[in-house]
Amino acid sequence: MHVTLLSGPNLDLLGRREPGVYGTDALASHVRRAAAVAASHGWTLDHFQTNDEGALVDAVHAARGRADAVVVNAGALTHTSWSLHDALRAYDGVVVELHLSNPAAREPFRHTSVVAPAADGLVAGMGGLGYELAVEAAVRICGARAHVRGDAPPAPAPAREDLRKDEEPRP
Repeated sequence: MHVTLLSGPNLDLLGRREPGVYGTDALASHVRRAAAVAASHGWTLDHFQTNDEGALVDAVHAARGRADAVVVNAGALTHTSWSLHDALRAYDGVVVELHLSNPAAREPFRHTSVVAPAADGLVAGMGGLGYELAVEAAVRICGARAHVRGDAPPAPAPAREDLRKDEEPRP
């Protein structure tokens, strides 16, 4: 199984651009952690970053028939790119929209996502942890779909080593 992680405009500047909003980790650090989550499930992950809308659309097209899921942080294209929306709608795998910050808590123009109607889920406002959570979500959604089709059991939840056996998970 395979997931493609797509990063849109200006994400190549992570760690240097508005660290109060986006954190101090470089994009490569986020990608490494996302790849580790994928690998923990036996999945592979490839990553593509571009500042060009057309190249991002081409990357979604390239994922067709090759990737079981796409995790996309489209940056500001989230709010404007109907061509990306259309490409994601034409993709037949799982789509998870990802944002480091919480767009709903920011400027009004960021409150609308044209990616959202084409996505199976959204991970936002979790900082760098969001990359790991988005890959985890993609894996688990794929597992649940396979289970519904009768292809395979759903992916198990990761072990929570921080819990004692008699302790319930905390929200």
